[in-house]
Amino acid sequence: MPHPWIADRMAHFDSSGIRKVFDLAAKMKNPINLSIGQPDFDVPTAVQDAAVEAVRGRRNGYSPTQGIGPLREELLARVKREFGREDRDLFITSGTSGGLVLAMLALCNPGDEVIVFDPYFVMYPSLVKLTGAVLRTIDTYPNFGIDVEKVRAAITPKTKAILFNSPANPTGAAIDESTVRDLAKLAAERNVALVSDEIYRAFQYDAPFVSPAKYNPDTIVIDGFSKGYAMTGWRLGFAHGPQAVIQEMAKLQQYTFVCAPQPFQWAGLAALSVDMTPHIDAYRKKRDKLAGGLRAAGYELARPGGAFYAFPKAPWGTATEFVAAAIEKELLVIPGGIFSGRDTHFRISYAAPDEVIDRGLAVLAELAKRK
Repeated sequence: MPHPWIADRMAHFDSSGIRKVFDLAAKMKNPINLSIGQPDFDVPTAVQDAAVEAVRGRRNGYSPTQGIGPLREELLARVKREFGREDRDLFITSGTSGGLVLAMLALCNPGDEVIVFDPYFVMYPSLVKLTGAVLRTIDTYPNFGIDVEKVRAAITPKTKAILFNSPANPTGAAIDESTVRDLAKLAAERNVALVSDEIYRAFQYDAPFVSPAKYNPDTIVIDGFSKGYAMTGWRLGFAHGPQAVIQEMAKLQQYTFVCAPQPFQWAGLAALSVDMTPHIDAYRKKRDKLAGGLRAAGYELARPGGAFYAFPKAPWGTATEFVAAAIEKELLVIPGGIFSGRDTHFRISYAAPDEVIDRGLAVLAELAKRK
């Protein structure tokens, strides 16, 4: 029985299955850890130095809720150059997860419907339910592309928002520009909020990244520094979109997160001057190594176009059963049921040293023979 003080909304939350794998990894002596959703490279030295300088310069208090002026102004200038619009507003969030929470709370009333693509980032269903909204999923198997006509058919008078993520976690899918354009125009046509989670935009390998905001100026974009600059623990993100929505999100932040950590905002400003291309190129090669190794071992895989994940189909049993067998061999991957209504695939992160990826591929090749 739940404790009588606990609110009903907490029934929508469970301890993340990813966290359970992390806890398991901490107990292993030499795990082959391909479960972690964060870069294996370090924060650039110049960014570390800027954080230390901010701390020692006594920039440790609250910043304005919207963020420190220099960072906000630089990001907003970049956004306006990219999209050619002067009417977008922007503020600094406490991580991209914080930005997503604020966006959903600012947009959704109880009973509204939110369209999410399956597989999805683990946070999305619980976040929708937190607001009292209703989750509507659209299946994207087997190739994890988006059929805009399915989206059109799923929109009802109750649809408030579409939650879009490309490049995507957990699949690594990078949606092509024509589909992004059509989805953006559909949202505008039907007066549905389009929330674009762009935290992996730096990790797009085969074609230039395109935001739906290019085609729909009312798109609400959630972005940040966590993945591209390895600043996952620094909780620094930003959101931009129509001024009316951004102002409401910032107002909510004032009464929840208050502000992003000020020293790391100054570090984020320094990060904007750092070229991360060598790291992105290295991850493209890791993608090729992993995808090639999986295919050689006979796995069914939709080739990932971005982020740093692959989402192959388990060659036998359910994904949960397959992952349990992998863990027995000290290979840590994530069962796909955490990200999906299906328990057929599993997530691999290649944000790891090449030797760890090679060890993981050896175990996966062995496991595939159990068919």
